[in-house]
Amino acid sequence: MKKASFVLGLLILCLLLQSGGCRSGSVIVIGSKNFTEQVILGDLLARHIENQTKLKVDRRLNLGGTFICDRALRAGEIDGYVEYTGTAFTAILKNEPIRDPQEVYRRVKESYAREGMEWLKPLGFDNTFAIIIRGEDARRLGIRTISQAAPYTPKWVPGFSYEFIERADGFKGLSETYNLRFAESPKVMELGLIYWALAEKKVDLIAGDFTNGLIAALELFVLKDDRRYFPPYDAVPVFRSQTLEQYPELREVLNMLGGAISEDEMRKMNYEVDGEEKTVKEVVLEFLEKLEG
Repeated sequence: MKKASFVLGLLILCLLLQSGGCRSGSVIVIGSKNFTEQVILGDLLARHIENQTKLKVDRRLNLGGTFICDRALRAGEIDGYVEYTGTAFTAILKNEPIRDPQEVYRRVKESYAREGMEWLKPLGFDNTFAIIIRGEDARRLGIRTISQAAPYTPKWVPGFSYEFIERADGFKGLSETYNLRFAESPKVMELGLIYWALAEKKVDLIAGDFTNGLIAALELFVLKDDRRYFPPYDAVPVFRSQTLEQYPELREVLNMLGGAISEDEMRKMNYEVDGEEKTVKEVVLEFLEKLEG
């Protein structure tokens, strides 16, 4: 297993290096993480830049998790991608979680600026972690909050991504805050598969993302974070400062997206891809047509 992971890491690194080696001229490289919302947002950034400037855009979407995208940005293999404030603050910068959205954004922006990266205007929605169970279980047990779910967890099997288990604002702190005790250790799986695993009763509780379209499509239920454990996760484009200085029109164009996407709109786009099986291109073009006129 370790050997397979090592080989996969080498392959990803090689692909990133190859993509960097092919860069030339006025080409902006946009990356994304490996789940639907991120691919949508990556393509949205790319098409918006193409529509509003004469710059060419190279897409490096579906790269992997947070740390792969972060390393690619710092290494100059991509010029920008969409990150979440709480993820950067806790998982990347290794800070203890705090709850104030403005303070998290300010501190993240300042920290990244010292390392040659710029956080632009937030897109308008907060994709916080969501603790999710099946809708039928929520109705049967009459529970709506994580606190109300806690007494049932000794009979439940949880399913989490590797990142959620490892990060500072993840599984360990959640369990301590809500005194969660499960029937067995969490099943570790890809974020894109975790919703289906819950719906198919392979697990009983998952940590997903609040704006995921599969929540409605699979009749799942988001438990209220009644003790406010999770920090804010505002979605924000983050770019290399060198790129923004080289192409000054880019900052203004990207900031046009500030506040443009609500939680309902993001959830709708996610659902159209995951639930209605539309292509990412179709969904992004429809959204940009309304935004750009």
